[in-house]
Amino acid sequence: MRNIMDYLATEFATFDEVPFCAVDALVLSEFCMVRMECILPAMKEESTIGGRAAARLKALLPGKRGVCFKDALMAEHFSDMFTGLVPEKIKELMFALAASPRFRDMRMEECASVFDEGACTQFAALSFSYRNEFAFVGFRGTDCSFTGWREDFDMAYMDLVPAQESAVRYLDAAAPRLPKRLFVGGHSKGGNLAMYAAAKCDPKVRARIARVFSFDAPGFRRGMFDAAQSAALAHLLDRYVPRESLIGMLMEYPAPYSVVQSSESGAWQHDPFSWGIDGFDFERCSGLASSAQFAHDVIERWLARYDERQAREIVDALFEAMKASGAQDFSEFLKFGPKTLGLLRDAAKNSDEETRAVLTAAIGDLAEEAAHRAWRGQADLAK
Repeated sequence: MRNIMDYLATEFATFDEVPFCAVDALVLSEFCMVRMECILPAMKEESTIGGRAAARLKALLPGKRGVCFKDALMAEHFSDMFTGLVPEKIKELMFALAASPRFRDMRMEECASVFDEGACTQFAALSFSYRNEFAFVGFRGTDCSFTGWREDFDMAYMDLVPAQESAVRYLDAAAPRLPKRLFVGGHSKGGNLAMYAAAKCDPKVRARIARVFSFDAPGFRRGMFDAAQSAALAHLLDRYVPRESLIGMLMEYPAPYSVVQSSESGAWQHDPFSWGIDGFDFERCSGLASSAQFAHDVIERWLARYDERQAREIVDALFEAMKASGAQDFSEFLKFGPKTLGLLRDAAKNSDEETRAVLTAAIGDLAEEAAHRAWRGQADLAK
């Protein structure tokens, strides 16, 4: 099965010859896991009228902006430049982009990054311009930090998390300095931020957006968007999930999805490097696996048991237990796949009594919902 690395190694058509597509958006979304804040200066928000006018003028000038992919090949930064669950693949991606005739002349600019443990915030965004023809605004997915994953879990019970607010501010601030035609996207949490920013940004900015790309990203709590925002996002959105998607089926969406083949199984299908590529498109399948629908139903019913206060207590207990386990980051739990729940139960034993009680009860509730869904599935088969 061909993947995005094969795509970069073999598809040499320029964007003038083959227009920007969803596969290109996935490639650039993954590059957002490169910490370009090591190389690029932080973007500035132009809040004054004069500043906004200067930004628009800059976007129209023919001079070169930002840096190319080859400019990121700085070995002195490699030790802490790559993040996410597959940092070595991200490093290989950077070299492939620098060599690709399709991508190597793109320029990166408007780098923004916020990491605040106290506020449970992990946010980063980067824009990629092709001449003055179009720009892709990419939002970084979750890194391996407990802070980044805590913010993800907060999305399940909070109407707004700091990264979503930052995404809107970023898009509104960057747009005046970018080519008129915009694409917006991201993978996982980055896809959620892309959708939120596109729905909530200045209407003048939204009018410039050609497509919004969401790659196996979680959805939103009910009532997050008004009718006009939902309709606008649904019109722009291209949503992709792997056959055994878990993350991409969480919460609600304003638009349907396309299902992509993956060379991995289970939760590891979340890795975009496993997604099948066919020419300038994804290798599609007819629908989700039954396991993905099972997990979606279980988690939806499980979350519905709790109000906001109870959900916050569970998330607090979860992360207290993980820290008490001695794990350095969230990836140490994810790598065990189906055994993760057992590890969390063991971690809870090292926590204080209150944390242990909350987490043990929540795990019990989850197991109960899974058993109920399995029984219901067997009953349906017997009909």
